[in-house]
Amino acid sequence: MSQLLRKPEKRELSEGVTLVQEVTEGNSPLEYVGFKILDLVSDAKYSESLEKQECCIVALTGKINVTDHEQTFSNIGTRESVFERIPTDSVYVSNDRSFEIEGVGEARVALCYSPSHQQLPTKLIKASDNGVENRGILNNKRRVHNILPDSDPTANSLLVVEVYTESGNWSSYPPHKHDQDNLPEESFLEESYYHEMNPPQGFVFQRVYTDDRSLDETMTVENGDVVLVPAGYHPVGVPDGYTSYYLNVMAGPTRIWKFYNDPDHEWILKR
Repeated sequence: MSQLLRKPEKRELSEGVTLVQEVTEGNSPLEYVGFKILDLVSDAKYSESLEKQECCIVALTGKINVTDHEQTFSNIGTRESVFERIPTDSVYVSNDRSFEIEGVGEARVALCYSPSHQQLPTKLIKASDNGVENRGILNNKRRVHNILPDSDPTANSLLVVEVYTESGNWSSYPPHKHDQDNLPEESFLEESYYHEMNPPQGFVFQRVYTDDRSLDETMTVENGDVVLVPAGYHPVGVPDGYTSYYLNVMAGPTRIWKFYNDPDHEWILKR
């Protein structure tokens, strides 16, 4: 199995709380990005102390209550399936704080992490705060929900975005990368992709490769999988009949998304 492709593990942490995915510095090639998926049943609670990390808590499906023990945000979350294609609510919590999540009915929650040393205010990121945009033409169309873009000063390092790609289309395409700390031309950002498909028995293909091909992996990605991108280009192809959803987390030394297109394929933008 590729070290870049993570299958769901579904491990019970406590009564009513199931860990579906966990990406940490200790078990992955990523230093700046951490990630978890949790499933909660009604009234189940999950608590965590962040220390020197910040976290964006995304209510993927269902409703949750979130508190940092100073502020409480109740009954947040907007959808029963990510494929309702509407933005959802999230909560940003900074380093040296703790938080608790409680399920209001069944819920799936994404926890997006990055190292952080400057404490910032806890913030509810409402669904209505998400910037929504359509990108691409022809077979390169996707819909984007910007939860934490680099234009939003809420976080120190985290960038979080949701992307929908239509049947038979490509995404993160033409292949682009952001693995060089070479601003203003390119920024260094690691990335993770949490994937879902509709219908759920579907799959997508994702390739992660560098110019010198020292890293070059093409993966068959199924519902609930996570793909890690420590470096390189990382396009996604969606087969006919299926729709792709993914949640991206990016972080690095500078909170700017500045990417570089693979010059061999940049010509498609000029069609």
